[in-house]
Amino acid sequence: MLGILKHIVFVLLLAVCAALLPQQAFDEKARDAALVVGVIGLWRWSWGLLHLLRSLWFRLVRFPGMRRMAEAAAKAQGLGHAYFLITSFRIDAPTTTKVYRGAFIAAANAPAGATIVCSIVEIGDERLIRRLAEVMYGDSPPFRLEIVRIPGTGKRDALAAGFRAIAALNPAGDDTVSVIDGDSIVPPDLVERCACMFLINPNLGALTTDEVCTVEGAEIFKQWYSMRFAQRQILMSSHGLAERVLTLTGRMSMFRARLACDPGFIDHVQNDYIDHWRLGRIRMLTGDDKSSWFWLLKNGYNMYYVPDVQVETIEQPPSPSFISSAYVLMTRWFGNMLRTNARALNLGPIKIGAFTWWSILDQRMSMWTSLSGITLALLGTAMITPWTAAFYVLWVIVSRYILALTFLTVRPSINLVYIPLLYFNQIFGSAVKVLIFFRLDRQKWTRQKTAFKRTDSQFDAAFKLWSSRLVNSVAVLVFVSVLVFLANLGSYFTDEAPERLPKITDRVF
Repeated sequence: MLGILKHIVFVLLLAVCAALLPQQAFDEKARDAALVVGVIGLWRWSWGLLHLLRSLWFRLVRFPGMRRMAEAAAKAQGLGHAYFLITSFRIDAPTTTKVYRGAFIAAANAPAGATIVCSIVEIGDERLIRRLAEVMYGDSPPFRLEIVRIPGTGKRDALAAGFRAIAALNPAGDDTVSVIDGDSIVPPDLVERCACMFLINPNLGALTTDEVCTVEGAEIFKQWYSMRFAQRQILMSSHGLAERVLTLTGRMSMFRARLACDPGFIDHVQNDYIDHWRLGRIRMLTGDDKSSWFWLLKNGYNMYYVPDVQVETIEQPPSPSFISSAYVLMTRWFGNMLRTNARALNLGPIKIGAFTWWSILDQRMSMWTSLSGITLALLGTAMITPWTAAFYVLWVIVSRYILALTFLTVRPSINLVYIPLLYFNQIFGSAVKVLIFFRLDRQKWTRQKTAFKRTDSQFDAAFKLWSSRLVNSVAVLVFVSVLVFLANLGSYFTDEAPERLPKITDRVF
């Protein structure tokens, strides 16, 4: 009841603020800028509404039918053997214990038996894992436990070693491989609830699930992650309707075993790279989930989303500072996305589906369109009336509140702090994307503190640095110039209207 009262008071305050705005906030000279923002906003909001409607249809109509078919197939045919591949590197003992306890229980509950392959670096992790299995099940655990030790050369090598270990065990046709991060706790019925999906579609290559999180850190981190995972549920459900999600998260994705053991797949995950026209060959460090996703997409496999299964992740922000942590995490997330974006687009809408192809294209466009509103608001404030900023702030609050309300379709409650966090994600995230788009060669793990050693000559390094700055600056200037042209703001500096300048100055000062 108190939560509802907060929302009622909030809406009333918004109404009062809107009523108190003076007429100058709606200056007719701002109509061109408002029209540009309105057209872009209509496009973005219609796209968001489409995602919401697709999400609702998928979760309420399409997926329940898929669930019934899959469970019926599992009852009639039975499930295959379940393989778990878990990678761990320098994760604290309490988290490691929770993760492996969850995996052990899920493996013990697998209807056709399970094998857990742990791809690790340090002997301390091996001792902890074996000791936990002994405490839980004694000398005879109800699953096979394999430990693969590798040098600390990165997650891609750890995954490749794990996949090859599983391939050596000769998995059968209906077997599955669940790839699990060292900070992800899977539910006890993971295999029973997910593996059955592979029985109803022989072309299904992999699937992923909903996520919830336990966050270690300040309250703002908890609300931020909570909001992000609510957004994720809506978007992933929308793409689930197309049977091709846009990412196979490394937190927990389940693969058809014969594909996960394919030598071409393993080599692609371990040694993935892209060739860039200016930056040369970029070998992938992070983004192994994008590599596995692209391999399946390129080879024509479906990728499902299972919205009624939740994996719990333990989030440990890389810094106590919210801004610093957001920058580090967004640099990794968006870098992974943008490094794979172009080659996914090149597959074409016929091969991967029109909706999926357009969604991939939208990843590239949205980083610019999301910045158009604030850019025009700043220009309008400086060139037309300072009340433009007040009108824009009110619009941001109202629109983000409406967006936050849509999260009630996937979560039982929302927090008003989602409003500024949504706007932060849009503006700060888009700015990070614009920076990273021209610096795709910069990669770094947040947890492992590892990065590729640069082998460029001094000239090559300087060329990449300054050419990135140059093309980035030119792109931003072109973006602002196009907005000024479309909004007709350039008329304020033409010879035909010199009398406007004093008036604008009077308004501003």
